[in-house]
Amino acid sequence: MTTAEIMADLELHGEPNIKKILLKHGVKEPFFGVKVEHLKTIQKKVKNDYQLAKDLFATGNADAMYLAGLITDDDKMTKADLQTWVQHAVSQNISEYTVPWVAAGSRFGYELALEWIDAPEEHIAAAGWCTLGNIAALKPDSALDIPAFKALLANVAETINAAPNRVKQTMNGFIIAAGAYIVALTEEAIAAANNIGTVEVDMNGTACKVPSAVEYINKIKARGSLGKKKKTVKC
Repeated sequence: MTTAEIMADLELHGEPNIKKILLKHGVKEPFFGVKVEHLKTIQKKVKNDYQLAKDLFATGNADAMYLAGLITDDDKMTKADLQTWVQHAVSQNISEYTVPWVAAGSRFGYELALEWIDAPEEHIAAAGWCTLGNIAALKPDSALDIPAFKALLANVAETINAAPNRVKQTMNGFIIAAGAYIVALTEEAIAAANNIGTVEVDMNGTACKVPSAVEYINKIKARGSLGKKKKTVKC
């Protein structure tokens, strides 16, 4: 499928009720409101296509940008590609899902995430924390700098209360990921979460809630799933 064919297909499958919901969840115009399940039917047809993914992302349409994250070849993404993508990831689903998925699967995810978390732009900082959480979920502990992740937990504990809204949410997600996927840091993550207390995030009137990191990690611990890595974070 070509970019033009996919864009026509996305427009055809846009749903006003889905668009309304996505607008409440931080997705910004332009987009059609296509269900993720339909995006996955397109993914199955085109499989991995690095250039097509870049072309779709460049449309600026949030549906197409989300699809781009599903079909790109993460290994082929350059540092410049990832920087371009994060700069334009103003929709919440792109900054907190698409870009972190791809960055975590690339050769440059950890390096860039450490830069992004200090960015003044809220969406870029949020993308950085999500990328770090995805890296914790995907990579074996032997490939991780455990002391650096421990220091990042301390960073979150010290700065989360003054962080921008979506950065708070993604920092909390990082604590959960570090505690759930890096067994050596489970107790550190729980201690950080207890030190922070309740995390308050404006959910824009939606029913979404900020998960308790302590409760979440303990549920995973009770299931016997601590340290069980994911094969993919893309969904």
